[in-house]
Amino acid sequence: MNRVGIGIDVHRFAPNRQLIIGGVHIPYELGLEGHSDADVLAHAIADALLGAAALGDIGKFYPDTDMKWKDLNSMVILRDVSEKYRQLKAKINNIDAALVAQVPKLSPYIPDMQEIMAANLGIPAGRIGIKATTSELMGFTGRKEGIVAIAIASVEM
Repeated sequence: MNRVGIGIDVHRFAPNRQLIIGGVHIPYELGLEGHSDADVLAHAIADALLGAAALGDIGKFYPDTDMKWKDLNSMVILRDVSEKYRQLKAKINNIDAALVAQVPKLSPYIPDMQEIMAANLGIPAGRIGIKATTSELMGFTGRKEGIVAIAIASVEM
């Protein structure tokens, strides 16, 4: 049976943090605030995959109230989701994602994001589409306060 899931994640910029998106360290003066590494793209993709399998969301498996997940590398989450799919004998058909950020410019990092996330999910990089856009100076992303990621996953259960 073919199914789809959607994931959305939002993180505000914060000082004294590294900016990690899609597993890639992006040079920028601010990082993203969060309990884990705040990888907004990895979180949206994980939620899309968990939703497609009706498993819940990453908060169910990695609650921000549990200190053992503090500063967690989000690639651990993707590997865990991939393992859940193996246990279900499910297949990830493809993932499509969009990043909304006024700053920094993210498009140069997209190929590396695809490779890193694909490796952690155990799928070919060609099955992960990522786009980056701005919000034309509107809203909190336009005011350079944070980043939004939206992802959709197509899977076979």
